[in-house]
Amino acid sequence: MSTKIVNVLGYVENNEQFVVKTENFKVRISNNVVLGDQNGPSPIAFLLAGLAGSINAVGHIVARELKLELKALQIEISGELETSKIAGLETNNRPGLKRIEVVVKPTTDASLVVLKQWIDTVKERCPLRDNLLNTSSVLLTLVKEYTTSEVI
Repeated sequence: MSTKIVNVLGYVENNEQFVVKTENFKVRISNNVVLGDQNGPSPIAFLLAGLAGSINAVGHIVARELKLELKALQIEISGELETSKIAGLETNNRPGLKRIEVVVKPTTDASLVVLKQWIDTVKERCPLRDNLLNTSSVLLTLVKEYTTSEVI
């Protein structure tokens, strides 16, 4: 079994914009959980974009393995988000996506049999799809930073 640690660092910039640093990139994410704003897409939109990117990346790997020529690949994703709990309203619903629909549109001359094999393999090997379907442990740690040191 091989694993890789992936790290990101997020912080508030200029008291309003959330910025995430990953590898050599800075990504701006809206502070509006649901809608996004002029400063960037919402966190939910980034999650769906990550899923699309993961399907794309794995799709191209699998296409090379199957010697399937992808002339183009379009991925449309929509998610139905429960917003009541996010807004602080009393509800028994989870505060997340209820359903995610993915439509994958490859442009290729491959047969339907090969395309079925391709998409089944992509579904099986896509890490973000796996994380959305199965639980992963999430350890959340709170650290209080102190600006002064006083001994009482």
